[in-house]
Amino acid sequence: MSRWKKNWRLVPLFAVMTFLLAGCGDPTLSALRPRGPVASEQLFLMKISIAIMLLVVVVVFALYLFVIIRFRKRKGQEGIPKQVEGNHVLEIVWTVIPILLLIVLAVPTVYYTFKHTTNYVQDKDAIHVKVTAHQFWWQFEYPELGISTAQDLVIPTGKNIALELTSADVTHSFWVPSLGGKMDTNTNMTNVYYLKADEVDVFKGKCAELCGASHSLMDFKVKSLAQGDFDAWVTNMQTPAAVPADAKQGEELFKQKCLQCHAIDPKGLGFGPNLNGYADREMLAGVLEHNDENLKKWIKDPQAEKPGTLMPKVPLEDNQVNEIVKYLNSLK
Repeated sequence: MSRWKKNWRLVPLFAVMTFLLAGCGDPTLSALRPRGPVASEQLFLMKISIAIMLLVVVVVFALYLFVIIRFRKRKGQEGIPKQVEGNHVLEIVWTVIPILLLIVLAVPTVYYTFKHTTNYVQDKDAIHVKVTAHQFWWQFEYPELGISTAQDLVIPTGKNIALELTSADVTHSFWVPSLGGKMDTNTNMTNVYYLKADEVDVFKGKCAELCGASHSLMDFKVKSLAQGDFDAWVTNMQTPAAVPADAKQGEELFKQKCLQCHAIDPKGLGFGPNLNGYADREMLAGVLEHNDENLKKWIKDPQAEKPGTLMPKVPLEDNQVNEIVKYLNSLK
């Protein structure tokens, strides 16, 4: 058996694997399972686009097969068949129909494109968040609420979240598939966007623009809470954490070794993520399971966990790392 024939045997296997693997994935990281109005409207555009394309494909193939069968050369047939060039009716039909299909697709696309870039920053009922992308983490500032945090974007359900998106270094792209599409963050301009969550849940976010060595690790979370829980979270974030006595040594070490980059007060913005409320975050550095062992590894050698990260390797003894970990776990 030739090598070509052997390779053709793999085609059915790859086809089956494609269909099976297409069903894999995280439901909170899928644009096909919308959990908010923006994502639902964008899914509608995808469906109408696919429907129009399928309609065109079916009609074209149907006409193709009809012509092959109906006008095939018959036994004993001689000469050239009757030509239809110059048939004004047919020319009008195959010109007008594509134009109508394009209009059907273009009208909702243009409408939702402008709708989704509506600026709700001045809307008193919306939650205003300034989003700044860094290599390789996300900063979230709530100017009207007087708080700042990182990696976990906390929002109330049922309210528009007015986002002002910018970047501190290179171009990134803010994307929460379950809540809405992508929007670039740039250093020289601010893009506006809005999202809304329909229900209480945790949604995964990604950077969708190649931005460096740890682009694939630039993850974050969006936590949607009931309004009462969100208000309680804001109050807690506005109140400085009470440091227990057994974490005081870690607090002093943190101030000596880490405070030049990391803020821990409600409004503080530093070179690194604001660690106010750190102990309540879903993940460590956006991608690691939140536990003491991972936190120790991250403090000792952040480059090993996120290559290219701008966090330096700080010289610390093991006992110093343990004390800082104890302190960070008290920031609730």
